[in-house]
Amino acid sequence: MTSGTNNWEDLRKSTRKLENELDAKLISFTKLGTNLGSREQTSSDNVPLLGEVRSDQMFETYTMEIDEYLFKLSDLINKMDDLLHSQGVATNAAQAHALQRHREILRDYTHDFQKTKSNIQSCKDRENLLGSVRRDIEAYKNSSGLTRRSELFLKENDHIRNSDRLVDEQITIAMEVKHTLNSQRMAFKAIHSKMNTLLNRFPVINSLVQRINFRRRRDSIIIGLVIGSCLILLLLYSWK
Repeated sequence: MTSGTNNWEDLRKSTRKLENELDAKLISFTKLGTNLGSREQTSSDNVPLLGEVRSDQMFETYTMEIDEYLFKLSDLINKMDDLLHSQGVATNAAQAHALQRHREILRDYTHDFQKTKSNIQSCKDRENLLGSVRRDIEAYKNSSGLTRRSELFLKENDHIRNSDRLVDEQITIAMEVKHTLNSQRMAFKAIHSKMNTLLNRFPVINSLVQRINFRRRRDSIIIGLVIGSCLILLLLYSWK
């Protein structure tokens, strides 16, 4: 029984020591969360990137260490429970109360750790989101001037291309008109050449055409003289 009592006391001393160490770790962990929260409320634009990386590293380190402490503390409490219910140790109210107290402390530490961890993670997520938004805004501000100039250049380029297209269309239309006029000119030359060939081959036809034209002019002159005479007679008659 003396050996069981000694083992109980050794386990309880180790448990108390571990609880004190765990309590100190939780206090430091809570301070880290407080610092992150206060940094978020201030202007985060002035927070250097190195500080953010260091805070992330401290968060990961504290999380791993506290998880390890909680696991060790839970293991010690389980050993105390096994020893308390073993055959060699007489169970009494004081020991049962001490074991229950250690379990409550473990539960409180676990709850505090999970709560602080969740708060810190929320601050980190919110800070990352705000940082991403700020970076997007800065990138937009830096690129807005360049984007505006690029838009002006693109519009000017579109105007130049449209002008070139209109000029090309006008040149195409002018070339088509020129081609049509050349075709008509060649057709008239061909007709005139054929007419000259026919007249040169058939002099009689040429002479006949000239006589017809002469008679037409003569008939026109005669008709003109007749009409003029009639007008003179009408004027003389009207004067009488």
